[in-house]
Amino acid sequence: MSSFLDIRRDGAVAIVTMNRPETRNAISDDDAIEAMVQMCETINRDLSVRAVILTGAGSTFSSGGNLKTLRDKLGSGLSQPVMSRYGYRDGIQRVPLAMCNLEVPTIAAVNGPALGAGNDLACTCDIRIASEQAKFAATFVKLGLIPGDGGAWLLPQAVGMSRACELAFTGDTISAGQALEWGLVSKVVPADALLPTAMELAQRIACNSGHALRMTKRLLRESIHARLDTIMEMSAGFQALAHNTPEHNAALDSVLGQRA
Repeated sequence: MSSFLDIRRDGAVAIVTMNRPETRNAISDDDAIEAMVQMCETINRDLSVRAVILTGAGSTFSSGGNLKTLRDKLGSGLSQPVMSRYGYRDGIQRVPLAMCNLEVPTIAAVNGPALGAGNDLACTCDIRIASEQAKFAATFVKLGLIPGDGGAWLLPQAVGMSRACELAFTGDTISAGQALEWGLVSKVVPADALLPTAMELAQRIACNSGHALRMTKRLLRESIHARLDTIMEMSAGFQALAHNTPEHNAALDSVLGQRA
């Protein structure tokens, strides 16, 4: 695993920290991309993980793209339009795809500014909790760019089309309080309470059946673009699996035992 990520475990919860404060935890460098994708693949295979907290070291959650290395890449082929397509597809676009395909519930503990692709990264998480010091911005237009790493899909899912358009067209930065008002985050807490709050929530999630959590997340993700009858059919199949797990049988025995 790259030095970009620091990963530790607290029971069934994985705490993933982007640990490159000198770049403000930019996620566009090749080794950062590989680390994020590998982390998602590893957790998907580890059935002992039931929740993930994603946060950043230092004062920033993530600045998104590393502008210095982006300029360097422009001189080594990214400036050729057809090669630029491959550069995005085989580069930073792998991160939102991997995060959205992460099977366990994810909590973004946004400790500071989440800018550009960093804002999009927060939007890939299922739940977002912000420090009072957090800020959010879709800064692409300020650089004469478009949201090239999935933000055009992710941001409307988080805040609705009208507010997503306002953020994307202006490039404005909003505070943690405004992010809460707009539904971009579900809670704002003091900086020193951020990780404890995220951990308390993660533990309330992780005490439940890992199989049920993974299947529930899949259903919720599929519901964004699937028809009701498709989700109902998937639910029937998943429920048949859930009925035959040790966790369901133990919970049933416990509830019936209490009633008796």
